[in-house]
Amino acid sequence: MDFEIVNGNVATLDTECLVIGVAADAALTPSATAINSAAQGYLSDLVAAGDIKGKTGETLLLQRLNGVSAKRILVVGLGKADERHDRSYKKVIKAILGQVKALNLKEITIALDGEASDQADTYRQTRLLVETATAELYQYDATKSKKADPYAIEKFAIHLSEDNTEEGEGALVDGAAIANGMNTARELGNLPGNICTPTYLADQAKELANEYDSVTCEVLDEDAMRQLGMNCLLSVGNGSEQPSQLIIIKHNGGEEGDKPHVLVGKGITFDTGGISLKPGAKMDEMKFDMCGAASVMGAMTAVAEMDLPINIYGVIAAAENMPSGHATKPGDIVTTLSGQTVEILNTDAEGRLVLCDTLTYVERFEPASVVDIATLTGACIVALGHVPSGVMTNDEDLAQELSVAGDYASDRVWRLPLWDDYQELLDSNFADIANIGGPAAGTITAGCFLSRFTKAYRWAHIDIAGTAWNSAGKAKGATGRCVPLLAQYMLNQAADVIDDE
Repeated sequence: MDFEIVNGNVATLDTECLVIGVAADAALTPSATAINSAAQGYLSDLVAAGDIKGKTGETLLLQRLNGVSAKRILVVGLGKADERHDRSYKKVIKAILGQVKALNLKEITIALDGEASDQADTYRQTRLLVETATAELYQYDATKSKKADPYAIEKFAIHLSEDNTEEGEGALVDGAAIANGMNTARELGNLPGNICTPTYLADQAKELANEYDSVTCEVLDEDAMRQLGMNCLLSVGNGSEQPSQLIIIKHNGGEEGDKPHVLVGKGITFDTGGISLKPGAKMDEMKFDMCGAASVMGAMTAVAEMDLPINIYGVIAAAENMPSGHATKPGDIVTTLSGQTVEILNTDAEGRLVLCDTLTYVERFEPASVVDIATLTGACIVALGHVPSGVMTNDEDLAQELSVAGDYASDRVWRLPLWDDYQELLDSNFADIANIGGPAAGTITAGCFLSRFTKAYRWAHIDIAGTAWNSAGKAKGATGRCVPLLAQYMLNQAADVIDDE
């Protein structure tokens, strides 16, 4: 599907379907007013008759209006002015895409005049439209014998004034890149564990490097990690026939020697819990336990496509957590790459074990910042539900930067404390640290565990356990979060570099 910006009188636009907006107070947007004028008041008569009330996401399809070039007019409700926010804006976009699918349209032109959102930012509105529309058209069929029929839509036009065209075109470029990254993350997350293994993830990273000149990839196998002393990461994969992998993806868009920003992803391609076996119900969803890694792959895809002028590294700790005679046992003690010892009280708290060695490994890059992303704790769902991702950090500025990026990208985070008061919950009689801290504050103690391996740099941990996938019905599947957040964070870092030049 191609996105483009169009200008001019909406009444004379030649398109299969023109989308215009009506507010809940029956007010017509500028484009709707132009259509109403061309059609000699036909639209205002419909509004007055109550045929459309302007409720958020409400639609009314009109055919071949006199005086209007578009074959169809889709009137969509924008809701009340004080209720227009990202959630309602996405609802409007999804309603439009529902009609695109139902009518089997090949092209559509959106003319909402910036009034569907409370954010008067052409770039942001346009980009969010591209990302949301693309997400609505995503179909998973990789493991189905009958492939999904592709949607007919080929051209998606957005009507803007000439003054806003340049800003809109920039949003199309970035939005398409981020949307592609989200689709990459969703596809990887949705694949089953017998296909998306640690080796498969490594192969996808190599393909990314082959596609973009700015990207290189290196993969450390188990022997290489063993020689380095990454025993904690290796302990997670002990029970599996699938070899663990450390995947390093480098986008070198900046100057040689510039400190990179590093993204670290938890890539547990299937999590049985190991010897601390999970209950059978919903265990199939543990294929999504690599969505942190998928987010990193998606973000690196977007970064490479946007060709950001900074150095960004994505590092993925990939392993499969299985029970067997070789599996790590509760009570086992391992020595991490940092030299600290860990008593593994619960083998189902494995994400922090692969991450801690990886967080030590990335010290060698002397990073400008490190952000790790993981489906780490069910406790995060209890605390925050499925709306924001949880974030913890050792740096106040980084906390603010991620919060701002999340708000702008409509992929929000909420900060949880990382106070020393919680650290004693990880005390062990037999090692330097235990890998769990008991039932209280589970998300926070997981962050505290990771913080012991991140003292050398600015670091944040993002827990996406509640946002990485949906569980219910037809919506079940990976969401592609937090690719928009990570991409926006990197866009902001790149903008700072450009401003300094």
